Amino acid sequence: MQQLLPQRRPSHSITLLVLLALLLVQGNNQLAVAKGKEKSSALRTRSAKKRLSATTTKRARSAKIRSVSHKSTKKASVTAKVAANSTSIALLGPKYAHVMVKDQTLGGAVYYLASGHGGPDPGAIGRYGKYALAEDEYAYDVTIRLARNLIEHGATVYMMVRDLNDGIRDGSVLKLDHDEVAYPNQAIPLNQTLRLRQCTDAVNRLHRKHKERYQRFVTIHVDSRSEGQNIDVFFYHHENSKVGKQLAKHIHKSFKSGYKRSQPGRSYLGTVSDRSSLYVVRNSHPPTVFIELGNIRNDKDQRRFLLADNRQALANWICTGLQTDYTTR
Repeated sequence: MQQLLPQRRPSHSITLLVLLALLLVQGNNQLAVAKGKEKSSALRTRSAKKRLSATTTKRARSAKIRSVSHKSTKKASVTAKVAANSTSIALLGPKYAHVMVKDQTLGGAVYYLASGHGGPDPGAIGRYGKYALAEDEYAYDVTIRLARNLIEHGATVYMMVRDLNDGIRDGSVLKLDHDEVAYPNQAIPLNQTLRLRQCTDAVNRLHRKHKERYQRFVTIHVDSRSEGQNIDVFFYHHENSKVGKQLAKHIHKSFKSGYKRSQPGRSYLGTVSDRSSLYVVRNSHPPTVFIELGNIRNDKDQRRFLLADNRQALANWICTGLQTDYTTR
């Protein structure tokens, strides 16, 4: 019986299988290495991107900080400039206390401003319907408006009569009170001579203090005449003061120009004249102009005082005349 023996595979087949297995293992290893390199490369790329992003963010933040810092510095500079060109004066009242100094056209000039009467003496009284119109209240409002105007142009201003709670008022009927004081903070006497002496003595003391500077004294009043007498604004000076006369003329000219612009069909009859008998004109050391704004008892003249815009116009025109006097000295 013939024995059947298992058939042997050719040796080269085995060799081929071994090679294939080795190649497969090597391929897997290479694939793993390639994947590892790819992963490593991706990590490096992500890391580089993160570093780039961080650097960019840092630079952007730094640039933003510099920009904000520049803006803050610029804003601070502007604020400082505004602060240097502005001032706050409580005496002017809450609405008008903040004053921007527009220029220095009056830099170096010193003005003493006095409104007529005050304290226990209201001065002339007019009637407007059921209301009493007091000279000291309207003269004061024009005077303190003038003070603000002068400060806007760099002047040094002394209010010789002061009302600590009225300030600039925009109403038509200004409440009569008796709480005004004399500079610097003195009670105003009822006696007229004592009151006038109190004012001129204070002005003369300040005049000595500022003896090297340009100084002018302006006192503002409202007249009282018959109800039917409509008058214009009058200016008085000392007969022996050429400088005082020139001051009055400059303000008078400003009023003529103001009326020509605002009321072109209206003639202006206000005049400049000497009136040395007036106490403050006779006894004040700085060149002085005494201004009568109108007749408080006349209906037409009352319009000059009742409207706040008109009172401001009066202050503006006086200020313009004072500027002309200073710049042409």
